[in-house]
Amino acid sequence: MTTSGKVIILGLTKEGGKFRPSDWAERLCGAVASYGPGRRIIFHPNVKLASHQGVKCVVIDASLEDDDEMLFEFLTEFADENNLQIVKSATFPIEE
Repeated sequence: MTTSGKVIILGLTKEGGKFRPSDWAERLCGAVASYGPGRRIIFHPNVKLASHQGVKCVVIDASLEDDDEMLFEFLTEFADENNLQIVKSATFPIEE
C-alpha cells in the first residue's frame, strides 16, 4: 500500500532507448481523462504529463493506488508491457 509520493513512468525503455511514438505520454494521459461540458477534456487530477531531464513522463500520485487500484494498475501495466522505466520518488521534480 502506497499513500504518498510519486510514481513516474519515464519515456525510456529499461535498456535506455527512447520510447515511441513520441506522443505516448499525451495519449496515456488522454486515455484516463474524462470529458466535461462542451466536450472539454478533464485530465485526471492524479495523473500528470511532465518532463524529466528532457524526457517525457507521466507522473502518478501514489495515492491513486489506494483511491483507484484498477486505474493505477492500468498505468503501471502499460509501463511494464512496454518495458518502460518506473521511478518512485517522494516528490516531483525528482530531487537528486
